This record gives sequence, structure tokens and C-alpha cells, in this order.
Amino acid sequence: MINLLKQFFGNPIPTISAAQAQEKIRGKQPPLVLDVRQPYEYREGHIAGAKLIPLNELPTQTKKLPKNRQLIVVCRSGNRSRRASRILTGEGFEVENLRGGMIAWQMAGFPVE
Repeated sequence: MINLLKQFFGNPIPTISAAQAQEKIRGKQPPLVLDVRQPYEYREGHIAGAKLIPLNELPTQTKKLPKNRQLIVVCRSGNRSRRASRILTGEGFEVENLRGGMIAWQMAGFPVE
């Protein structure tokens, strides 16, 4: 049964909480935060240093991302970033999806630019 689910939905995408993401971002080898929202959403507030590549552009933009660095993928609520994470995992990137997206980040009281 599990193999059948994996066949339809793929392997589970690793997730990370806002607190865990903040800890990694402040660490010695911070991951790249990839924001997959639309430009107007990004302008309204984003995680400091986040790189913007909207989800609809991601399949043609993966070459702009470092393969030797972990990525934390973020959107508004975690749905688009989950789809983006699946694309990136298929391309060989090491990714974690920010569970709850920017909503969770802001609810945790973390800074937004």
C-alpha cells in the first residue's frame, strides 16, 4: 500500500517549522531561502535574504540555484512551496518545505523585510 501511495504522490517532502528554519538561517552554514510566491507577495514582506523565483517560473529557473546548498522553500501557506519542493527534489536538490509558510513565520514573530 505504501509503495502504491509513493507511486502516486512521490516520496514525502521534508518539512521544517518556522523556529527550526530561523535556527538554520542563523547558523554557520545557512540554507538558501527560496520564496516561490508572486513578486507582489514578496514585496509585501519576505524572509531576509530570500531569493524570489515564482512557482510558475521554477521549472525553467532551477539552474540559478546552488546544488551544493540546502534550500528552505517558502510560500504564503506551504502549499505552493510543497509543489516547488517536489520539483526541486526531482532535480536533485536538498530541500525542506517551510510548514505553514509566511503565515507561520509571521505568527512566530520572526522578522520580515
